[in-house]
Amino acid sequence: MKYFDLHCDTISNCYNNKKPLFNNDLQLSLLRGKNYSPWFQCFAVWIPDEKRGKAAADYFDAVVQKLNDELELNADKIMLCKTTRDFTMAQEQNKIGAVLTVEGGAAAAGSIERLQYMADRGVKVITLTWNSSCELGDGADVEPSNGLSQFGKLAVKEMERLHIVVDVSHASDKLFYDVANTTVRPFIATHSNSRTICNQRRNLTDDQFRIIKERGGLVGINFVPIFLNPTGKAGADDVLRHIEYFLSLGGESCLAIGSDFDGIDRLPHGMAGIESVEDIAELMLHHNYSEVLTNSILFDNAYHFFVSL
Repeated sequence: MKYFDLHCDTISNCYNNKKPLFNNDLQLSLLRGKNYSPWFQCFAVWIPDEKRGKAAADYFDAVVQKLNDELELNADKIMLCKTTRDFTMAQEQNKIGAVLTVEGGAAAAGSIERLQYMADRGVKVITLTWNSSCELGDGADVEPSNGLSQFGKLAVKEMERLHIVVDVSHASDKLFYDVANTTVRPFIATHSNSRTICNQRRNLTDDQFRIIKERGGLVGINFVPIFLNPTGKAGADDVLRHIEYFLSLGGESCLAIGSDFDGIDRLPHGMAGIESVEDIAELMLHHNYSEVLTNSILFDNAYHFFVSL
């Protein structure tokens, strides 16, 4: 089965808990995902809201070093994808394609020059904020929100110049619309569901979804129970409800998966981890999704987006 996942926190978890990437007791490991081929996995460096300035920059460097160490240890199985050619090579060599992303623009430590540094290390996506505020602007938990800061507006423009994709998951509504008004290139929500189906600030409104779709971006469905079902009790059927709703808004070419594995304390009922994505695929086919549409959501939409950067 082909799989492209826009977001997991596994490498940050591996660094914090001194665990290997190949075989561990986390929700994602290279071993547990062995049935996916091709498999491209976005590995996020998550910047906790208590880390700012030099502390955030140093933490980014440490987690990236952990990823590079794991890539070296498992060089026969996985490679970092920085260029379009890398994505092609990963498939030709039957390797997992690792995509480096950042969850929290605080990793830039308030420095425009630092964005070039991050791009040079392979960063392809930056989630502008986590839940609180950082140098770029206000996250989803900030009320009232001031949206993008002046530095944030400069940073977004520099990210577009560097072909680092702007990610609005965790954004406040004000920041979302500031991004829409500041950017010219497609932007994405790596791990956000439908606010109509589940009324949480972390989820996207219909209008926000349409803007991302019309801009040519991506929206990754995540598996966080409280963002799937307002009761916090969710199963695979709830994942499908969000997919079906976004499809009703015309999302065939922009929907993807952004699991949030290892950023979740508890997975939906019946899901054990990365291996359970196969069950989501089977559920989609069981509900009369065509193989073409199923593959588009699980792989093709995200793959085509990244190789065209």
